[in-house]
Amino acid sequence: MLLTRASVTSLWNRKICSSLVSRAAMSSGSDILASFGSGKTFEGNNVASAMEALAKADAVCFDVDSTVITEEGIDVLAESLGKGDAVAEWTRKAMTGGVKFQDALAARLALIEPSKKAIEDCLVNTPLQLSPGVDTLVTALQKRGTSVYLVSGGFRIMIEPVADVLGVPIGNIYANHILFDDEGLYAGFDKTEPTSASQGKPKALNIIKEAGGYETMIMVGDGATDAEARPPADAFIGFGGVAIREPVKEKACWFVYDFEDMIKVVTDHQKD
Repeated sequence: MLLTRASVTSLWNRKICSSLVSRAAMSSGSDILASFGSGKTFEGNNVASAMEALAKADAVCFDVDSTVITEEGIDVLAESLGKGDAVAEWTRKAMTGGVKFQDALAARLALIEPSKKAIEDCLVNTPLQLSPGVDTLVTALQKRGTSVYLVSGGFRIMIEPVADVLGVPIGNIYANHILFDDEGLYAGFDKTEPTSASQGKPKALNIIKEAGGYETMIMVGDGATDAEARPPADAFIGFGGVAIREPVKEKACWFVYDFEDMIKVVTDHQKD
């Protein structure tokens, strides 16, 4: 799905409006699990607990690359600059936990050294695409009063347009900041951002949890850095709709391949 406001609004109108009316609250994870029927199977270390946490979550944090969108943003950018294969290999290592995230980030940026114009041209010529159903899930969460955050090792300049389409406030983005000189040429990245290093997502979620006073927080993502975010996240929901990473799958409380079951939990089982 291309990133357009019209597509988000249309999808919401078709699939969600009718399901948000007068749902009975069900806070028990076992009850929520049972509501799917005996023929439904799930994957994860503690699916019922994750479902219960999602049902009552007052904050949900999403990874962006290969979760909210169907690509790794830095790989798309690298491909547009003719450095796709070399950068993709570093991305693979970073997502599986094979190298420290900060080392992979520095190596990839050193390979491409993107200018501000190069990034802007990439976003125009190769629009990022939303993962199917994520817009519906985000809207459902927001409709019931749950705060949504985008917590990513990717780049703010590429994530802000995604946030805009999803209706996520710019202040709810925690991501890396590429630095440019006065001519718009690459000048490094802000190493003080929590997501610029390994264990950065737990740091970001701690900041979010303390600042917002949230009681129940969920992390949703596809990579090793996302799995690291529990704790402080009360549950980690692994996403395999774009890439299945076995080390991540093994750590997930609940592992999903699309957002449909999460949407059902959010819309059928309201917060207390």
